[in-house]
Amino acid sequence: MAAPILEARDLHKAFASGDRQLAVLRGASLRVATGESVSIRGESGAGKSTLLNLLAGLDAPDSGTVHWQGLAARLRPGVSGGARTRALASLRGIIFQSFYLIPEIDALANVRLAGAICGLPRKEAAARARELLARVGLSERTRHLPAQLSGGERQRVAIARALVAAPPLILADEPTGNLDEHTGDAVVELLLNLCRERQTGLVLVTHNPAHAAKCARQLTLHDGLLA
Repeated sequence: MAAPILEARDLHKAFASGDRQLAVLRGASLRVATGESVSIRGESGAGKSTLLNLLAGLDAPDSGTVHWQGLAARLRPGVSGGARTRALASLRGIIFQSFYLIPEIDALANVRLAGAICGLPRKEAAARARELLARVGLSERTRHLPAQLSGGERQRVAIARALVAAPPLILADEPTGNLDEHTGDAVVELLLNLCRERQTGLVLVTHNPAHAAKCARQLTLHDGLLA
């Protein structure tokens, strides 16, 4: 098996619910190899989004570890939390169900800005943004604001944004949840094809069994554990 780009071990996470703690993750572990695609399914409320937030570094586990290959090499001793966040941003792209594009700027600027945040020079970020938007079929829509795009087009912009810094792993949280079936199928196929072409790993959280089956490995989150 190829070296893991991401390895999470024994993740626990609980949230306050009234006067008690509700355990969502109870020791979940996950290893993702370079270029591997992994799907995660589970019932609503099982903790799939919580798990993805921990993997992405958007939240911290109560216990357990998340190790990113290459992260330590990008950090100098004593760096700030902001520097760590920027370094982590260059290792993973995130695709959300609700797109989260910046509404005031056009598609090209949304993708270019993500590259700049990850440290790409301005011209390189712009060139990569144009190339990726063309690759996802939006070369004629680069100057359109998000409100002028369909749901499927907005998710294609989000895919380009996630890939602009050429991260080794994409984390996708229900990326077709706000799309109709036909558009959702096309978006998943596009995402999988792009990841295969670029040897980018993928963790796909989805309710759709057909989409999950397209990944090389399929897991289910149940009772706080992955199996």
